[in-house]
Amino acid sequence: MSQNSDKTEQGHPDIASLIHEWNIGGDGSAGVEYPDIHFVDETLRDGLQSPSITDPDIDQKIRMLHLMENLGIDCVDLGLPGSGPRAVADITRLAKEIKDNNFKIKAYCAVRTHPADINPLIDISLKVGMPIAAAAFIGSSPIRQYAEGWTVADIIKKSVEAVKLAVDNGLPVMYVTEDTTRATPDDIRSLYKAAIDNGAERICICDTCGYVTPTGVRNLLKFVGEVITETGADIKIDWHGHNDRGLGVSNSLTAVYEGVDRVHGTILGIGERVGNASLDQILVNLKLNRAIDRDLTSLAEYCELVREHCHGPLPNNYPVMGADAFRTATGVHAAAIIKAEAKGDHWLADRVYSGVPAGDFGKEQVIEIGFMSGLSNVKYWLRKHEIAGTEEELLEIAEAIFAIAKSRKENLSNSEILDIIEKCKAEAPSAK
Repeated sequence: MSQNSDKTEQGHPDIASLIHEWNIGGDGSAGVEYPDIHFVDETLRDGLQSPSITDPDIDQKIRMLHLMENLGIDCVDLGLPGSGPRAVADITRLAKEIKDNNFKIKAYCAVRTHPADINPLIDISLKVGMPIAAAAFIGSSPIRQYAEGWTVADIIKKSVEAVKLAVDNGLPVMYVTEDTTRATPDDIRSLYKAAIDNGAERICICDTCGYVTPTGVRNLLKFVGEVITETGADIKIDWHGHNDRGLGVSNSLTAVYEGVDRVHGTILGIGERVGNASLDQILVNLKLNRAIDRDLTSLAEYCELVREHCHGPLPNNYPVMGADAFRTATGVHAAAIIKAEAKGDHWLADRVYSGVPAGDFGKEQVIEIGFMSGLSNVKYWLRKHEIAGTEEELLEIAEAIFAIAKSRKENLSNSEILDIIEKCKAEAPSAK
């Protein structure tokens, strides 16, 4: 896109002339090739392992599944069949929903490398009439080996038996090494080669404890790529990250740009301890960096569903989806948005003071009135809420609201503003 191109049909110059793109090409260019990335939604399995989260009922899980399909999510973890009858029932129902609706989304279930987990998955797959992949996981790091009293030979034996059981019963296998980011190179090589030799189609690198940094992601993926090359097999690589150091999203984006086939996450980052990488934030960032091109306007609805029915935490300052993400009462910020809207340009108004365009993700810019507002905030609010009156009356109302706002320590609520308006109208000469 040329930086000197003509104005678009909307009336504003094109994006390259208004926003210099340091994020993609330092010269402002956007012509960077990105890998073909796929997404795994772990909300209904790893996300529900948070001790603060509620397991939603099956109707809400089905609504979430439909939103995943709508968002173009490629794969969903339906749950852990080894955890009990309710999990088996929910997994079966969700798998049936996928099959009956001919959804594009694929499914797998997390299973320990143990028949007690794999056999129920085999039964579900046969009952529903579709293959459900087995994400067979086992710890791989020295610290986990020490705590469990395992040897590498023990882990390989368990892994091979599990992979064979699933493959022999028609289930695709993704072999998952827990705590990969603290495992040794020799152990990683031995485990992956054993799993691949026995039929695993994918391997999943896990930052189970949220330990790694972006530098570590690059180092590890380079090494794993070499191991896969050594096998000579066509094996796909997944990245599964947690957020203990606050690096879950950064690490996942690094994995994407290093070429992994799929990246995992949960909505609102729910999960054990401080949670998983936030799938919603991963999607937002990849769209803003033009690595993906898809409609994400239903993402807000999905996040709200998880907040409401899983009791997922959603702080006001949570990126994009938090209540304050596109909400301002600051005069300077509001004035820029108001001027953009005055040009009749929604595109401009949605970006002039926001690094994230609200409309792309099912949200909107909101201008409020508070102690840091200007009079333009008040006038805008009155227009937005279609408050009737003559120009003189509206100016008096605006000045009354403005004076009260400046005396307060917090923003005025809509109901408070309406009360002020009613009081002003009742005290106006025409009302007496």
